[in-house]
Amino acid sequence: MSESDASLKTHIQGKLFDLALFELVKNYRESFKPLWSTDSWVKFLIFLALRSGLSGEQEAIGIFVKALGNKVTSKMRRVFFERRLEAIGLLVMADPAEKQVLIMPMNPKTNLTKDQAAEAIEAVGLEKRTIPDQTNWKQLDSLIAIPWKID
Repeated sequence: MSESDASLKTHIQGKLFDLALFELVKNYRESFKPLWSTDSWVKFLIFLALRSGLSGEQEAIGIFVKALGNKVTSKMRRVFFERRLEAIGLLVMADPAEKQVLIMPMNPKTNLTKDQAAEAIEAVGLEKRTIPDQTNWKQLDSLIAIPWKID
């Protein structure tokens, strides 16, 4: 096997791993309540650790997260807290570790309105977790930033 064949093989394996991992995240992310919370993310990580044969002890979970590494964990977290709303052409990024929920069009040439952003917020069930007063929402180029409610 040539060096370029080995490189291609590694590239394909990496892409397949990413695909499988992100499909796993998408398939299970709605299972951990409350949605859109750090608790749901932690429950998901515990689930993955258990499915990987580790115990649910805090130390084992820490080892699991370290084994994933920052790059994989960051990608997984992005997928976990992201929703693609194909029907209305919007992307919602709602990581509770961030100060605000971001709504953006899938087509960057589309102008996004606050009414469309409100529709997206409702579609993913975030209307009770975000500030409803649209005067507090920030229009930033092609996206709208909506603050989380402080509990």
